[in-house]
Amino acid sequence: MLHRNRVILVHISFWCVYLSFFFYTISNFRHGRDIDWGKATANGFVQLVVTMIIAYLNYFIFLPRFLAHKKVWRYLLEFLIPFVVLITARIHLQRFLIDGYTYQRMHFYSTFYIVEVCVITLFIAIFVSMLRFAADWFELAARQKEIENERLTAELNFLKAQINPHFLFNTLNNLYYLAYTQSANTTEVIAKLSQMMRYMIYDSNYLQVPLSKEIEYMQNYVSLERLRLNDQIPISFSVQGSTEGVLIAPLIFITFLENAFKHGVSNNDKNAFVKLSLTLDGKECIYTVENSKLPSTKPEAQEKSGIGLQNVKRRLELSYPNRYTLETEDKPDRYSVRLKLTLT
Repeated sequence: MLHRNRVILVHISFWCVYLSFFFYTISNFRHGRDIDWGKATANGFVQLVVTMIIAYLNYFIFLPRFLAHKKVWRYLLEFLIPFVVLITARIHLQRFLIDGYTYQRMHFYSTFYIVEVCVITLFIAIFVSMLRFAADWFELAARQKEIENERLTAELNFLKAQINPHFLFNTLNNLYYLAYTQSANTTEVIAKLSQMMRYMIYDSNYLQVPLSKEIEYMQNYVSLERLRLNDQIPISFSVQGSTEGVLIAPLIFITFLENAFKHGVSNNDKNAFVKLSLTLDGKECIYTVENSKLPSTKPEAQEKSGIGLQNVKRRLELSYPNRYTLETEDKPDRYSVRLKLTLT
């Protein structure tokens, strides 16, 4: 609707400029002599109406037919017949309005005037046609952008949906373990899981969420892991800088956090650890995850981890194009990830 209103405004503006130029030409060529503004207005009205009829017959009828059928001779014939008829009617009507066909104003009876009228009218008809091509191009560009945005939104939603079952599966395993061992922390786990699921189902549907909510979600996740591991493993999570008013793509950090616990932590390993840090400096956000490595990792688990990393990399490309760097370091005893985002 907005695009259509802009096109209409461009057309109205063009004809206003055209009419203004017509009256400016009359007053300029009279060199201060008296002007019969009644005849001038009637003459300008005839000229404007005939030119608009020719231009918009071509705009709405002849040009669309040509674009549909691509028949040049048919287009020229359809255009030239009404063009000649309307130009002839215009010239005779203007002669009558100007001097009543008394041949006092010989310019309007000359061949030069006829050629001038034809050329100017043809030029205006072509110009108005170009407005149609421009309008169609902008409409096509807007539609393509809309389709692309819809595609990207659908892809982002799909990628986020892939995260949810993975998280739920891990958490239910933790909950099953606590219930099986009749841990007193079972009710606390259920409460935290409820908070996290609410965030994933409702808040994460937006393209961006407050960073404070994302941090709260991650803290709840870490709390669940601490409960599962009975606080036997050192886990640190530090946040530096102000998070007030900072927005971020939802669930963008969780894959690295899940992998740190899934592939790097065991309560049977006294050397296991997880270190998390989030640093904000202006528009720069730096997220690091460092974790110990289990003595052996099954190929199947490594493959699933790789799929998760591919998922988050694709989300980063969609949400932060050319505004992120992702670095990983794989050492014999530890694995680290450093993600740097440039926020808007």
